[in-house]
Amino acid sequence: MAATTLFRSASLAVIDYRCSLGPHSKPFVEGHSSFTISYVRNGTFGCRMRGESFELVAGSVLVGHPGDEYMCTHEHRDCGDECLSFQLTRELVETMGCAKLEMWKVGSVAPLAELVVLGELAQAAAEARNDVGLDEAGMLIAHRFAEISSGRGHKRTEVRSRDRRRAVEAALWLDAHSHQGIDLHGAAKETGLSSFHFLRLFTNALGVTPHQYLVRSRLRHAARLLADADRSITDVAYDVGFADLSNFVRTFGRAAGVSPRAFRKAAKGERKIFQDRLDASL
Repeated sequence: MAATTLFRSASLAVIDYRCSLGPHSKPFVEGHSSFTISYVRNGTFGCRMRGESFELVAGSVLVGHPGDEYMCTHEHRDCGDECLSFQLTRELVETMGCAKLEMWKVGSVAPLAELVVLGELAQAAAEARNDVGLDEAGMLIAHRFAEISSGRGHKRTEVRSRDRRRAVEAALWLDAHSHQGIDLHGAAKETGLSSFHFLRLFTNALGVTPHQYLVRSRLRHAARLLADADRSITDVAYDVGFADLSNFVRTFGRAAGVSPRAFRKAAKGERKIFQDRLDASL
């Protein structure tokens, strides 16, 4: 595990994790020393925490509460994983209105449109591809996490190891082909399952439906392109797999809270666009 500290202040740290472990690596116990949000930008891994098992794929978020122990596994693929981790002090969490402790004990969050776009904004900042501060990105994603977690139920269905592996493989395939026209039948065919069985298996294992994951994968790639390139918004929409520009603008705006154009401006340094959202919650 390679860990690089990208930013550290008295209240927040941002660490880049790159793990090369695979199915033959022995898992070991780790611990959260702070309130943590780790955005999975690439790869896949499992996590055992609080007596539950989670599967994380690109776009998922590993959530940590101070003092919690966890164990990561890499049983499905020898591809490793990469995460951008935001570690916040209790004082910062309380100041931001994110102090409802139960939300920090969920273990993981499935790929959500509202978080993947901010995760990619933060990743662009980490790679110095925009002028957004890493501390700003960390507070934005923590605040958004708190907004969508308030009142969210946490009900899980036990999933067999073989089915979790199939779901992870399907998610990796969906992410790699998200720019193409994919429907439920086509995705199910890749797994050798019926559409209904695939839908149930995927949703139980990863917490989102295949179509939700597909859309959020497209949003994640779109956020990366908007933060990084100067190509037109229309080209970005079509390149990532949206067949309709208006649908892309509407879907992206609903997820990010701002339009693709405003998101691009924020990625290029116009902090006020997202700062207004933070100020409104204080």
